[in-house]
Order: sequence, then C-alpha cells, then structure tokens
Amino acid sequence: MAPRNRRLRRDFAGAPIDPARAGDLEQLLRRHRITLQRRLGQNFLVDPALRDAVVDASGAALDDDVLEIGAGVGTLTVGLAARCRRVVAVEFDRALIPALREVVSAHGNVEVVQADILRFDVAGAFPAGGELVAGNIPYNLTGALIPKLLDSPPRPRRLSLVVQKEVAERWTASTAASLATIAVQVFAEARMLMTIPASTFTPRPRVDSALVVLDVRAAPAVDVPDLGRFLRFVGAIFQFRRKQLGGTLARVAGISSAQAASRLEELGVDGARRPQTLTLPEWETIYRAFNPGLGR
Repeated sequence: MAPRNRRLRRDFAGAPIDPARAGDLEQLLRRHRITLQRRLGQNFLVDPALRDAVVDASGAALDDDVLEIGAGVGTLTVGLAARCRRVVAVEFDRALIPALREVVSAHGNVEVVQADILRFDVAGAFPAGGELVAGNIPYNLTGALIPKLLDSPPRPRRLSLVVQKEVAERWTASTAASLATIAVQVFAEARMLMTIPASTFTPRPRVDSALVVLDVRAAPAVDVPDLGRFLRFVGAIFQFRRKQLGGTLARVAGISSAQAASRLEELGVDGARRPQTLTLPEWETIYRAFNPGLGR
C-alpha cells in the first residue's frame, strides 16, 4: 500500500495536487478542515495560467534563492520551486501549514516556515542578500513590508508582488503621491505588469489586484546621510497632505511662513503645491533645504 502522504498528494486522476485549480484547492481545504480568513487577506489565486505568469515575472532561475511571503497552501510555491535553487516559504497562519507541507512535499528545495514576515529574520535566512521576493500580499501588510525588506542591507534583488491594484498604482506613480510610494521608489524601480481580476481569486476579494515588479536599486535614489530621517521628514509632511506645502514646511521645520516661502522660491518650488505633487528629486532638494547642516 502506498504511504498515506503520497495518496494525499494525488487527486483522483493521479496527478499532483495544484492549488491553482479550483477543484484541487477545494479538496485540499476540505481535507485539512481549513476555513479561509478574510481578516488575514486569504484570497487564493485559482487560475493556473495567471499563477504561472506571476511566477515567471519573478525571474527566478536555477541559481536563485527566493523568499515567498504568505505562501498559503503553496499555489505560487510549487511554481517557484520548479524554477529556482531554494524557496523559503513563510506563512503566518498555523492552520495552513499542514496543507502547505503536503503540496510542496515533492520539492526538496522548499523550506516551510511558520512566522510573521514582519518579525522574520530575513538577513539570517539570506545573509548575502540578492534573493528574489515573491508573494500575494494582503492589503494590511503592504505599508510595513517595504521598509522591512528594503530599509537596511542586505537587500533582495527583486520583488515580484501581487497587491491591490490601488497599491500598485501608488507604487508606480510618476509623482511621489504617498509615503509608501516614496519608500518604494527610493529603493527600487517599480513596474506594474498586469491587472489580476478579483474573479480569479477565492474567496473573491472586493477589488482587483495587480502584479508589480520592484527592481531594487544598487544605491538609494536619494543622496542623504540618514534615510530613516529622510523618510520621517516625508511622513511628517504627509500628515498634512491636504495643506499647502509652504505652511506645512514652516510648521515641521519650526520657522516662519515667510522663511519657508523664501526657501521654496529659491528652490523653484511653488509653496501652494500639495505634498503628493512632488517628484522624488524635489523631495530630496526640499529635505536638504529644510534640515540644518545638510546644505541646500
């Protein structure tokens, strides 16, 4: 008699289980008594062609290591494992781990880790950096994830992420329309490759998603001595995103409105603009002008 785990890895036709097929996913969830949690952003892609397109976008090759965020039940994991040297598949929900292990059991290059990605020691898992990052990222994770992965070296080489379409549009905007946009664009060049309809997920989310590729820069796009201080400065300005730039900078820098207006005029920046209209080079110039000791 075949071992039980081998039987579990096969569907009724004898083919390996593929969670990107709706029928296979339904059987897998039922067998492991899993109820998907919307609060954890558990919306699984059930379109094999789109899944393969997402995996292809990672650019993974046989000598690559991959960090997968939110591995779920292995929908992307099996595709990544077939293309690369090593996959570290991180999943937060303990209830999904048995199903994930079942799906990837034929792939010896997959390391399943139950952890919160925001607490996971990425540098310990990839001490040399240069890894690829892939995943279907819940909305509530996107704001904290980019700083976690990119603020400090060693950094990954590329991120290929499925996120809400709205997030993708912000990350790839021509102007630095939010703090998240700036955090992305300081460290990476962002490209939105495709829209992924809500209808291709189960349970169906309320909005469409998009696939974004972030090619990590060899050096940050702004030349400032303290990136953390720069991003805190930007964040302070964005707290008043509906206000005109001149008044907000006066408040944040602790100077008069007249002084702020004079400095902005020297920089060729209209003080009546809003923060979300600034480009990344303009943010760097303003940061230097309004921080003593950095020069103008």
